[in-house]
Amino acid sequence: MIVDFHARLAPRPGASEALLAAMDGAGIARAAVAPGGLLDLDRLADQITDGGRSDAPVDNDALREACAATGGRLLPFFLADPRADVERYRAVAAGFRGLELSPAVHGFRLDEPGVADLVNTARSAGHPVYVVTLGRPGTRPADLARLARANPGVAFVSGHCGHTGLDTSGLTTIAPVPNIHAELSGCLTVTARLAVRRLGADRVLFGTEHPLQHPAVELAKLAALDLTPAERRQVAAGNALRLLGEDVS
Repeated sequence: MIVDFHARLAPRPGASEALLAAMDGAGIARAAVAPGGLLDLDRLADQITDGGRSDAPVDNDALREACAATGGRLLPFFLADPRADVERYRAVAAGFRGLELSPAVHGFRLDEPGVADLVNTARSAGHPVYVVTLGRPGTRPADLARLARANPGVAFVSGHCGHTGLDTSGLTTIAPVPNIHAELSGCLTVTARLAVRRLGADRVLFGTEHPLQHPAVELAKLAALDLTPAERRQVAAGNALRLLGEDVS
């Protein structure tokens, strides 16, 4: 069984059908999904490097409705702006399966009060919190580590093993913090191998970043890690099911 811990649905017709077709072609049973397509790629790339903030509305409700029509195959994550969505997330958290925080999109620091408020709601809802760290102060792996240490009852996920594909020092930073996991989409094979070595296979998650990445690419990377059968079961599905509160038997 394969569970994709990180895919996206853009707000356009046919997005969920395209994702499900890609999953079927790759043998992926289920996927955790968050809203996508909020920024064009050039602007997103600039904001990752130089900073910036988008106030573009995020239609989390439409995402939830799209997921509800898939018979449990797509599991919705609420993408929250800590400066705007604290109350909304609190009100609708029961309808979602996780929380995503994106400093790249919304231009915030992980030590802002709104982040703490969102994480408190995630704790109450039993949601994992997905974060892609950046290279700027307030958004680095060390900042994620501080946030996770302050919230030991919350499972955090370091998306893409960091933002460069080669953030091996970031893995060293998060490794001692047991409630931080690493998600593999978009990172180099060497980084993925080090994630398993430094965090352990029980803290590493398969993901695709569909539609920006083809699932076959990430499956090839997973195969190249030369995991034991038990490790592969954990990385490919078991850890995701556990964090999502699903049956892992």
